[in-house]
Amino acid sequence: MKKTEKTETTERTERGRQPSLSVLSVLSVLSVLSCARIEPPPSGPPDTAPPQLIGIRPDSLARLPGFKGEVEFRFDEVISEGGSPSQGTGTGDLEKLVILSPTTKVPNVTWRRSRLTVRPSEGWKPDRVYRVELLPGITDLRRNRSNKGAVVSFTTGAPLPTTTIDGTVVDWSTSRPAPGALVEALLLPDSLPYRGLADSTGHISLGPLPAGEYLVRGVIDENHDLHPDPREPFDSVRLAPGKTSAGELWAFVHDTTPPRIREITVADSASATIELTQNLDPRQRLALNAVIVRSLPDSAPVRVTSLLQKPMDDSLHHPAGVPRDTTADTTRKARPGIIEAEPAPRRGARGRAPAEPQPLTSRPPLSDRLVLRVQQPWKPNGKYEVEIHGVRNVTGVAADVKGALTVSKEMAQDSTRRRARSDSLKLGPDTLKRPRPKQQQ
Repeated sequence: MKKTEKTETTERTERGRQPSLSVLSVLSVLSVLSCARIEPPPSGPPDTAPPQLIGIRPDSLARLPGFKGEVEFRFDEVISEGGSPSQGTGTGDLEKLVILSPTTKVPNVTWRRSRLTVRPSEGWKPDRVYRVELLPGITDLRRNRSNKGAVVSFTTGAPLPTTTIDGTVVDWSTSRPAPGALVEALLLPDSLPYRGLADSTGHISLGPLPAGEYLVRGVIDENHDLHPDPREPFDSVRLAPGKTSAGELWAFVHDTTPPRIREITVADSASATIELTQNLDPRQRLALNAVIVRSLPDSAPVRVTSLLQKPMDDSLHHPAGVPRDTTADTTRKARPGIIEAEPAPRRGARGRAPAEPQPLTSRPPLSDRLVLRVQQPWKPNGKYEVEIHGVRNVTGVAADVKGALTVSKEMAQDSTRRRARSDSLKLGPDTLKRPRPKQQQ
């Protein structure tokens, strides 16, 4: 009896401690309502403004002996780190937007939400002039891209810089200014490298730099790694102390090996195009006695009437109004390993595409082709041996080259037809003249 009363008392006590079902339901509803809070609908246009630079530290042209801090770029919003974070290898999206001089090593670039900090991987050196350039391309979290860059220069004890080097980088393969070309100024005798980029017109303005003697190079940075590579086209000039104008830097590939014949093809019934492996020295004029053409198999000599580089041959042998063969045009030749897409023309204020910069004429154009002309037409199914002495590439390396020409029957007939079409464009005799009346006797 006592045990039963104790059990009932315990059960009543436990039931009194448990909340009722109605209380639990109310609490559950309140919890759901608090979590599913309804936000007001968004209003106004979407954010399309790129991040704005609001500050740089340290101040430009500051003299900071014993500087140990970081260069900091501050923005008005959180910027994007990009798909490839900075790892000190130069492949990070933010690392590609920073040029630190004078050093050839990849700097330490750190993303800190709305800030970007830079410092050299080897640390700041005393008594030097440093230049940090932030290139256009910073984006926010909505992928709005900034088209503005910034430059800050300061010293760690050296005198304040006052020199600015200017000039123009020209791609000699097209004879046009090279937008975005890399410019490198080596301060002699220590060869401290100061680097920057040309603008959209190929113009360079690199500074402020310390005073002194410089070796200036303009480079077509094909792989966009912000460093000159041996196989990239470049040109250089030495500036004495006090000189600041580099003039026109005509960039070309500097080959240390001589050229060779890649192919010889029939151009028309009495000419052939000789394609070489390198661009030729445009100032070289090959004499007729420098070329030997033999008809095989008896090695009978063939008389040569002309041997010129293709641009000069075109200007002499293609009359006005006759379309030239563009299959051998080298002005837009693709470089090995680089896929070049045709850029879409940008529209101006009135919807018209801006005019393409005209080729510069202060130097003759480059070409890797010679045009050989002979006195007698090529024989159908004929074979010829061509030998040219002293062919010089644009770097100045010369060699004797040999090649073979095979003229098929179809090629000979086709070249004859092309020449006939070209001749048909010339004016013939006037057929509208009236015959003279017979004199009356």
